[in-house]
Amino acid sequence: MRRGGWLVAAMILAFAAAVAGVGVGRLIWPAPHNDGSGLHRLLHHQLDLDAAQTAQLETLEQRYAARRKALEAEMRADNARLAAAIAVEHGYGPRVDAAVTASHMAMGTLQKETLAHVFAMRKLLRPDQAARFDAAVAKSLTPTER
Repeated sequence: MRRGGWLVAAMILAFAAAVAGVGVGRLIWPAPHNDGSGLHRLLHHQLDLDAAQTAQLETLEQRYAARRKALEAEMRADNARLAAAIAVEHGYGPRVDAAVTASHMAMGTLQKETLAHVFAMRKLLRPDQAARFDAAVAKSLTPTER
């Protein structure tokens, strides 16, 4: 095999080993996942929302769910473009860079829209409810030690 062929084979093997290492690491030390269920449970079961608050919250949640679904689809498409770029370039080239940038843009948009949704929900609350909500938001954003 020529020198270039060995180099490409070594790069592919290194990439595969890195991916396998991440997979094993995730099995041993899974990343904490915050799916927002704590906030959902607080809003729907612990804050004693009145009928008007509940109706407004439902509208906000439906709107946000549709937008989140669209952004998650965009991120999956970005990941597919990243995979294709990696398959073509076998390194950090311009296509990979563009795909990473697009992915980061979609992730950033989702984060901003999630925060806007959190603030919109907070506006529905009375001051006593908002204080408990704020504490739950802060807790959800603060990592805990293992």
